[in-house]
Order: sequence, then C-alpha cells, then structure tokens
Amino acid sequence: MEISNGVIEGVTGINTPGALLKLIRQGAATTRAELVDITGMARSTVSQRIDDLLTNRLLIESGAAPSTGGRRPALLEFNRNAGVVLVADLGATHSRLAVSNLMAEPLAEVAATRDIGLGPDKTLDWVEREFQGLLAHIGRTESDLMGIGVGLPGPVEFASGHAVLPPIMPGWDGYDVRGRLEQSFGVPALIDNDVNILALGEWWAMDQPVDDFVFVKVGTGIGAGLILGGVLQRGNDGAAGDIGHIQVGDPDIVCRCGNPGCLEASAGGGALAKALAARGHATTVTNDVVALVRDGNRDAIQAVQEAGRLIGRVLATVVNTLNPSVIMIGGDLAAVGAELLARIREVVYSRSTALSTRHLSILHGTLGDHAGITGAAAMAIEHVLSPAAVNSTLAVAGGARQ
Repeated sequence: MEISNGVIEGVTGINTPGALLKLIRQGAATTRAELVDITGMARSTVSQRIDDLLTNRLLIESGAAPSTGGRRPALLEFNRNAGVVLVADLGATHSRLAVSNLMAEPLAEVAATRDIGLGPDKTLDWVEREFQGLLAHIGRTESDLMGIGVGLPGPVEFASGHAVLPPIMPGWDGYDVRGRLEQSFGVPALIDNDVNILALGEWWAMDQPVDDFVFVKVGTGIGAGLILGGVLQRGNDGAAGDIGHIQVGDPDIVCRCGNPGCLEASAGGGALAKALAARGHATTVTNDVVALVRDGNRDAIQAVQEAGRLIGRVLATVVNTLNPSVIMIGGDLAAVGAELLARIREVVYSRSTALSTRHLSILHGTLGDHAGITGAAAMAIEHVLSPAAVNSTLAVAGGARQ
C-alpha cells in the first residue's frame, strides 16, 4: 500500500473509520498521532473515528508508545478476536473445515473423507452441521460470526458464488452456494475454486508477501493461482490459471476435458497412478504414487521426474509471460519433494529468459493441508474488514460518527 500526499492507494474515503483500521492492520500506524501525520486529518476527527473502532471492539489499546515529550501515547492494535470466520476447503474426496480468528488463525478444525460427488445438498448439509459444531466447540455463537469462505474443487463464478461446469462435481453446476450459506448464517459468504484459496493461503502466510506470485497445485489435476500486482487474478470467467489443460503431454492420451495431450493427463497424480498401475504397481490415487517414491521405487521416481519436466515446460511459459518473483509448488504430489521440484526448476531455468528468472524463486509450499483453510479465511477476512464493509457495519451499529 502506497501513501502519497495524504492519499492511500487502493483506499477510498480516507477520513473513515474503515480506512484508519486498514492503516493499523497493515502496520502503517500504531498511534493516533501517526494517523494524523499520515492522513492530514484533524486530531479530534481521528480520535472520533478511533473511538468508534474501540467501541465496536475492532481495535484495542495494548500499552503505550515511547513518549516524545508529553504523556506516552496509547498503542492501537487490531483486535484479532473481535469476531470469527467459518471456512471450508472442500476437495474431491477430502475436506477440511475450521473456525478462525480475524488473522486467519484456526481456533478449531475438522477434517473428513467426503465425496464431493454426493452433490451440493448433502455436502452443504454436512458443512452447516460442522460449522455449528465448530462454533459451539470454541464457545462462540452466530452473533460472533463475521463471514464465511469456501473453496470448491472446480470452476467458480466468483461474483455469483456459483459452481460452473465442474468436471468432478455432478449436480453442482449453477448451484448457488453463496446464497445458501448466507441464508443459513446471515453473514457474507465468498466462494472460490480450491487453487485460488491455496494461493491466497500461502501468500497470506509469507513474512513479506511479494506482488507477483504463482501457486501451482499438483494433485489429481493441475492448476495455478495467480496473484499479480498484489491482486488475485480470476480472469473474465473465473478460469485464469487453468494450466492443466495446456497441451504439452502425450498427444495419444485424451484428457477428461476431451482434448488430447493436456498437461494433467500426463503429469497429474491420477495420470501417474494409472500409468504405474499398468506396469503392475498397486496405485489408484496420487498418494499411492507418493508412497512408492518414498519407498525408492524406480518406476515411480522416473514417472514423477518426467511429470516435473512437463510441468516445468508449462511454467517456463508462465515465467516468460508474467515474470513472477515466486512460484510455489503444492498439492498432494508435491509431497514427493525434490524428485518433482528439482525437475521443475531445471526446466524453468533452462527454458525461460535470463531476465525473467533473474530474481525468481521456485519453492515448496509451506502450509501443507492448511493452505486451503488459511486462504479461505483470508478471503473472507479481507472482504468483511474492507474499509467499505467496516464503515457500513459501524453505521448499522450506530457507532460511526459523521
């Protein structure tokens, strides 16, 4: 976030409580005096806005800053426990749900084996029951709930919260996931595809988030989440980052999308499991492939290495096109470690331009199974704590002063 001549880039209505809260959340200010200096607002106006945020528990005073000549000023701190968000990372066969504070830290969570093919009604019935249980487990009620974030294993129209033509989710096409959850819980619900929330989760967890970041999920399918200029890019129809259907693989293999030679049809975990099974190995899912690699099975190691080379060819094009500073590899197949990552690096660095790889890091994901719930929480939190949302909430509560 840039601040120039009293204007905060990306924040409208600088004299509002929501804008001041954003400054404090981002670490740009910790005292009333610093807010006055940054915004150019009158001290009395800043104090009024801060009092509104304190009254509504979005801020707390957490001690005193060093004195600059008079009374020591109170330190202002965002109250991460002012409310909670409910989040779900729904996979094809495994799901993880959590209730998190307003820093995306899970307070309680549950994981379960669930078939997304059961359809939206049975799946969301279960999600709603588990959400209620998670709230009860930490002694919170729906009055503490501020938002909901959900990731789905298929394409999502983000603006409407509908699943759109999901290939592995029968019965979900056009289903109003957002509308159902908002009606059930009375708070904003945000729905996105699983790769985007994984990208958000890993990006949120960075000590110093970079502006241009690509997260690649390598599991049964392959997809990418793109954060460019510090903003998640979903594309016109929510299909941005669908690199698994770039045609670099075996042209004799027809992908589930109906086209030949797609990357995931040759390099996805499901494809590797199928190929290894044809060679006599007991592999049906991605984790079976991972287990063989860890056991030192030569066929599995060679299959994963070749998958890494194919993925690297696609990512070299991504690097030359987008010039990210970090590419992070996650998903079930990434658990094999260096056997995959080293081959991806090898091809990306050899096939990309020297300038585009000059400051490029290609890393393993850091959050593992928790990336999805972290990203879903971050998505919900950034929505409900946006300046506009905070101002609206305070106005409804009667706390905002005009």
